[in-house]
Amino acid sequence: MDELNDTIATVASAEKAQQPLLEVRDLRTYFYTDSGMVRAVDGVSFSVSAGEIVGIVGESGSGKSVTAMSIVRLIEGQAHIAGGEVLFRGRDVLKMGTEELRQLRGGDVAIVFQDPMSSLNPVLRIEQQLSEAMTVHGRSEADAARSAVFLLRSMGITAPEHAVTCYPHQFSGGMRQRVVIAMGLSNQPALLLADEPTTALDVTVQAQILELLKDLNRDYGTAVVLISHNLGVIAGVCSRVVVMYAGEIVEEGPTEEVLSNPRHPYTWALMNASPRVGAMRDHRLNSIEGMPPDPLNQPKGCRFAPRCPFRTPQCDEHPPLFQMQPGHTSRCWVARDGTKFVRRTAVASTMDDEEAKGASADPGTPLLQAENLVQHFPLRGHVFGRRSVVHAVDGVSLKIWPGEVLGLVGESGCGKSTLGSTLLRLLKPTSGRIMFDGHDITHALPSELRPLRRRMQMVFQNPYASLNPRMTIGRTLGEPLQFHGVTCGDAQTRERVKQLLDVVGLGPQVIDRYPHEFSGGQRQRVAIARAIALEPDFIVADEPISALDVNIQAQIINLMADLRERFKLTYLFISHDLAVVHHISDRIIVLHLGRIVEVASPGELFATPLHPYTRFLISAIPVPDVKIERERQRLVLAGEAASAIAPPSGCPFRTRCPIAKGICAEVEPPLVERQPGHFVACHFPGEF
Repeated sequence: MDELNDTIATVASAEKAQQPLLEVRDLRTYFYTDSGMVRAVDGVSFSVSAGEIVGIVGESGSGKSVTAMSIVRLIEGQAHIAGGEVLFRGRDVLKMGTEELRQLRGGDVAIVFQDPMSSLNPVLRIEQQLSEAMTVHGRSEADAARSAVFLLRSMGITAPEHAVTCYPHQFSGGMRQRVVIAMGLSNQPALLLADEPTTALDVTVQAQILELLKDLNRDYGTAVVLISHNLGVIAGVCSRVVVMYAGEIVEEGPTEEVLSNPRHPYTWALMNASPRVGAMRDHRLNSIEGMPPDPLNQPKGCRFAPRCPFRTPQCDEHPPLFQMQPGHTSRCWVARDGTKFVRRTAVASTMDDEEAKGASADPGTPLLQAENLVQHFPLRGHVFGRRSVVHAVDGVSLKIWPGEVLGLVGESGCGKSTLGSTLLRLLKPTSGRIMFDGHDITHALPSELRPLRRRMQMVFQNPYASLNPRMTIGRTLGEPLQFHGVTCGDAQTRERVKQLLDVVGLGPQVIDRYPHEFSGGQRQRVAIARAIALEPDFIVADEPISALDVNIQAQIINLMADLRERFKLTYLFISHDLAVVHHISDRIIVLHLGRIVEVASPGELFATPLHPYTRFLISAIPVPDVKIERERQRLVLAGEAASAIAPPSGCPFRTRCPIAKGICAEVEPPLVERQPGHFVACHFPGEF
C-alpha cells in the first residue's frame, strides 16, 4: 500500500513539474465605451513554462499590453475581463481575492512597464521605492535596504551605494529601466511580464537591457513574457513567439521557425517591413497597406483579409488556429492549403566607386553649414565655487548639401536633438557660426529669421506633445498657411489643408478631427504635413519614428522618401535606430557627447567603421534572424556615458574605450579624413 502511495505521489509530482507555469485560456478583455464594445483581447490562449522566454509581437492596438495587464488583473475603469482563465501554477488568477492578488503582484509575478519614468515616483529616492517593493511582501527594512544596493549592482549600475540615494530624474533612460527591472525582481518572481522594456532606448542601452534579461533568466530561472514590436529583439531573446493582430493570436511557434518560415501573411509582412543593415537602400520598405480593422466593427471573416495580398473568397469565413507542424500554429486558410510566404532576402550593399566618389566630391554650395558650433546650458547652483554647464554641443562643424539626407546617430544624451534645434535657431548658440543658404543666422534677430522660417521646419519626436489638443487638424495646418500669406481666406486655406492631408496619406475626411482621435502613426503624418505645408527647403526630423511599430515606421520612412523626391527636400534625420538611418541617409554623422566622432556614407560606415564607438553601435543593432543573433559576437558597451557636465579630458569616449592609451587622455583627436569622404576623430582608427 505504501509503495502504491509513493508511486501515486511520484506521478503527481511529475505531472505538476510538466504543468505550465502560466496558462492563458480563451482570455477575453472588453472595453465598454459610448460608441460600443471594443474586443481588445478576444479569445487569446497561450502558455509559458518555467524558465522560458516567450515573445509577443504585433502592431499598436493588437492587444499585447492589455493581455499582460489582464494576466495580473490590472484592468480597471471601462475595461472588463469578460471570460477565460489565467492559471498561474494551476490557480486561476481571475478568481483570486484581494489578498491573494496582493501577494501575487510583485511577488510571484512582476511586471515592467514601457515607460520607467511613469512607473517610478519622482519625489521618492530609489532606495525607498526598491525597499517598499520588498517590505510589503514581508521583508525587514534592514534586509530590504541591503538588497536594494545588491539589486542595483547586479543590474550593472556603477556605485550602487550612491545610486540608491538619487531620484529618478537623475538617472538616464537606461538606468531608470534597470531600476524598474530591479524592482520587479526584488522578490525573486517566477514570472516577469516585460511590456516594451526597450522601446525608445538607443541600441547600446537596449543591448544591455536584453543581455540583462537573458542573464536573469539563466541565473535565476525567471520566466519572461517579452512584449515588443521589434522583431530583432524577439529573435535575440525569445525561444517562442506569439503574433497578435486585432485582439487575437494569428501565429505561434518557435521563434526561429516563425521568423524564418512565417505561416501567416501578417507575420510575413512584418518581417518584410523591417529595415536591415546591409540591404539594398534604393527601394521602398514593404509596408502593410491600409489600417487595422475598426475595433468596434471587426470583420466577420479573417481580420487581416482587408490588408492581405493573398486573400481568397474563403477568407470571408473566420479561420481557427491551424496546426502547421508540431508546435507551430497559424490562423490562415491560405497557409492551411499549403501556400508558403517566402521572406524577401536582403541583398548586401557595398559602397561602390561612384558612391565613394560622390562622398568625397564637392557638390557645390551647402544649403546649411555650421562651424565650430557650441551649445552650453548653465545649471543652477555652483560646483566647487564655479558655475557648472552642460556641454550639449561641443564644437560641431558640418555641411548639408541641397537634396541630401544627412543621418545623425548616437546614444541618448549625446546632443542630437539639441544640435537639430540649434541649427534651426530654435536655440541661440553659445558660440560658433550657422549659415543657411548664404545667410549668417547665428545672431539673427527674430524679425530677420521670420522670412526664413518658411524654408526651415522641424518634425518633433513626440507629435502628440507638439500638436495643440484643442485645435482641429484643419486649424493646426491652416494657421501657418495664413500667417505666412500662403493662402487667403478660410475657403482657400481649407482646400490647401485637404491637399496636404492627401499628400501624407490621411485623406481630406480627417480635417475636422482632433489629435487624440488619431493613432501614433497618423499623428506623425499630421506633424509631417505641418512641416511641409510651407514648402520648405530644409527639415530637421527629430526621432520621427521613435516608439512606432515596424509597419507604421515603414510607412513614415516611405512617406519621407516620397516627399523628398516630390518637393526636393533636404533632411537632417535624427534617430537612434541605425538600421533606419542606414536605409534613408546619403551620409551619416556619429555624435558622442556633443562631438562628431565619425562621418561617412552608409555603405562605408557600416562596412568599415573606424571609430570604436561606431563599432559598438553597429554591433548592438538587433537583427530579426535567430541564426544570425545566435552566431554573432555582439560587442556590448559597458558602463554609462561620461558626464556632459564634466566631460573627460582628451577623447570623450576614452572612459569606455577598450583601446584607449595615454595620449587619449591628453589630446583630443581631431576629425580627419582617413579615406575619401570618411572622417574619424580617433588616435587609433580601425585598430579595434
